[in-house]
Amino acid sequence: MSYKIATLASHSALDVFDGAKDEGFYTIALCKKGRERPYLEFKRVVDECITLEDFKDIVSDKIQEKLVNEEAIVIPNRSMAVYIGYDSLESMPAKVFGNRKMLRWEERKGEKNYYRLLDEAKIRRPKILTVGDIDEPVVIKLPEALRKVERGFFFAINQEDFEKKIDNLTKLGIINKEGIEEMVIEEFIFGAYFNVNYFHSPLFNRTEIISIDRRIQSDWDTLYRLPAEIQMKLNRLPRLIEVGHEPATIRESLLEKLFDAGYAFVEATKKLEPPGIIGPFTLQLAVTPELDIVVFDVAPRIGGGTNAYMGIGSQYAKLYFGKPLSLGRRISIEIKDAINSHELINILS
Repeated sequence: MSYKIATLASHSALDVFDGAKDEGFYTIALCKKGRERPYLEFKRVVDECITLEDFKDIVSDKIQEKLVNEEAIVIPNRSMAVYIGYDSLESMPAKVFGNRKMLRWEERKGEKNYYRLLDEAKIRRPKILTVGDIDEPVVIKLPEALRKVERGFFFAINQEDFEKKIDNLTKLGIINKEGIEEMVIEEFIFGAYFNVNYFHSPLFNRTEIISIDRRIQSDWDTLYRLPAEIQMKLNRLPRLIEVGHEPATIRESLLEKLFDAGYAFVEATKKLEPPGIIGPFTLQLAVTPELDIVVFDVAPRIGGGTNAYMGIGSQYAKLYFGKPLSLGRRISIEIKDAINSHELINILS
């Protein structure tokens, strides 16, 4: 097979490479010096590891020429969007799987943001509050001072609590003025949290639920296991730094609502960013005690938790294909079918 699969070596890259090898593709890992070891160790799934001084070198003339000449299809992930930037990603010559212009809709501010997508799809989301008007529990989302590629979170129960925590986190150097200016304050949703990984297929003309996972976060994962009495005595703010994911299922009676949300989201993307979402996307949502779903975050690309099903495949994917497969492999199935049916133009940008 002449076409090759390439992606930035981070995030969910191993799932992409493993799935690509299962479907017979040659794989190219675009690695950063000092972070290449996993992709050199797992030789079965990585045919070629291109080591770069910086991830931004991916859009250099040299690397782009190589990707174009070798007919590489680039699978975008969150790391690629963050390290390269939307403008560079949208203008680079290499072929990208899916609608590359959808990637900037992951932001919370600006003309293109996921709140607008959710409103267009009529999907319930948390309401947005303003500073000085916090009269209920909220989650504050903003970039951290040192980990700019990650989005930080903290909770507050009211205006006084919010002001105290902003001051404390600023003094500790965890957040700064620049991050505060980008801050979004959302209503806190009480419920069970899930990441629902979808795949919209133009070839099959359907929106699939592939897998569901949940986040493992540090040091929140430890802190919430402690009795409330101990948590209060520690007086420690959890950081909610994402460090892993675990597989999950959801009760079958809720699948109806998940399909409604997935299809509505796809239609909204078609209207706001034609031809809309192609391939994987994730809706992060809460299921309330009333069994309503509230979407609080959107990933218009492969999710970070799909590695949880790498090597074993997900239960929902098996219901479509008669065999368990991961989202990484689902991507390569779509590409392979498009090549065989001469419809590649319909799934690339």
